[in-house]
Amino acid sequence: MKSREHPGDMPEEEFKKYGHELIEWAAKYLNGVESFPVLPDIKPGELKSKLPLNAPAEGEEMEKIIADLDRLILPATTHWQHPNFMAYFNSTASGPGILGEMLSAAFNVNAMVWKSAPASTELEETVLIWFRKLMNLPEEFKGIIYDTASVSTMHAIAAARESAGFDIRKNGMSGVPKLKLYCSEHAHSSVDKGALTLGIGLEGIRKIKSDSEFRMIPAELEKAIKDDRANGAVPFCVVATIGTTSSTSVDPVDEIAKICEREKIWLHVDGAHAGVTAMLPEMKKHFNGLDRADSFVVNPHKWLFVPVDLSILYTRKPEIIKKAFSLIPEYLKTAEDGVVENYMDYGIQLGRRFRSLKFWFILRYFGVEGLRSRLREHIRLGRLFAKWIDEDSRFERLAPAPFSTVCFRAKPGGNNDEKALDELNEKLLNNVNSTGKVFITHTKLNGKFTIRLVVSGLRTEEKHVMLAWNVIKENLELLLQQN
Repeated sequence: MKSREHPGDMPEEEFKKYGHELIEWAAKYLNGVESFPVLPDIKPGELKSKLPLNAPAEGEEMEKIIADLDRLILPATTHWQHPNFMAYFNSTASGPGILGEMLSAAFNVNAMVWKSAPASTELEETVLIWFRKLMNLPEEFKGIIYDTASVSTMHAIAAARESAGFDIRKNGMSGVPKLKLYCSEHAHSSVDKGALTLGIGLEGIRKIKSDSEFRMIPAELEKAIKDDRANGAVPFCVVATIGTTSSTSVDPVDEIAKICEREKIWLHVDGAHAGVTAMLPEMKKHFNGLDRADSFVVNPHKWLFVPVDLSILYTRKPEIIKKAFSLIPEYLKTAEDGVVENYMDYGIQLGRRFRSLKFWFILRYFGVEGLRSRLREHIRLGRLFAKWIDEDSRFERLAPAPFSTVCFRAKPGGNNDEKALDELNEKLLNNVNSTGKVFITHTKLNGKFTIRLVVSGLRTEEKHVMLAWNVIKENLELLLQQN
């Protein structure tokens, strides 16, 4: 065993040797990811039982570490990079994004203030202007990179709370009237978590009814605001969604924006998954009214092939976020503060990674048209799968498919027993996933157990969607034969 007693880092030659070896490992993994089952055949606690109880007292050779990567880690991994990973909202990392991530780790800057990381600060400003233009957002929208949409949304809600006029920054929540936040009953749980974090409380969250296509009903929102004002509460924030988590439904942002403008309420729009499709001129209809929002979140790590994590919050009122969070201790004051951007002023984080570097790599490597063509192909494949569902009498689609997510269930022979249908579809989902050939997940729509298939993986082609369809049909036939 080689000793690691002497101070200093891994020697340069050793770093280069294993750096090359691990790039080869990663390239081989990505090229051969289809050879693995999408879901690992592993029981809870199985990996932990194979790991030592204590860290090694002496340093170990890289050969042994890499061998354990193959022996222990790889068999316990769910393969998000697999072309038949069609669960949740897939996050696939592209080659240029992975290389950008590697260099970000090599620089290892902390971009808290401009002086601590000029390149990170100015590249972030530039890349987010590029992306703002691609999505046709108004020029006054400023972009800020956070890690996830949950954190972006929490900062948007904090800005909305700050703009309510109670000087919560100074006085806290004590003595503040009951604040009310509004969102669709299909909004992401991060809205609730953000409100909880900020002291709004569950009773401060008002879920607005949706229509038959799972879109927020503006008249219901208007009524709720009126009722809450009459009862002494203060409506301060509305969260609309373009591409809800369960069904990717699109709230009528334009109508909601009119209500928010009239009522002087902050409008935040969640486009974490589907927001990137604003790059496509033909998808413009889904973004009507977005230009009137106060803030908008979009995650390039969800559907633009950026390695996790990179979320962007755009806002037309960055000064409100800065007012809510800016604190400048003496040791972080610099001579350049008056003429530069210090991103630490826009959130709870002081430490900030060089996240914009990997996005810059991707935008330059694929180019705008390269990214658009990939998004268009995913949307085409999603619609193709929806067509197959619609044409098969044993299945029914349970929601529109405006993007590339399809919500459906098996309903053979006109069966109308909802309990039996829920049980059948849960078994179908579990059996499909147990094959290891595809990974899909579920939700509930109108109380019905609903299977979701999402096409957004960088390596997903028509043959993979066809494979998923065949596996689903085959497993349904097996279940029906058992009955």
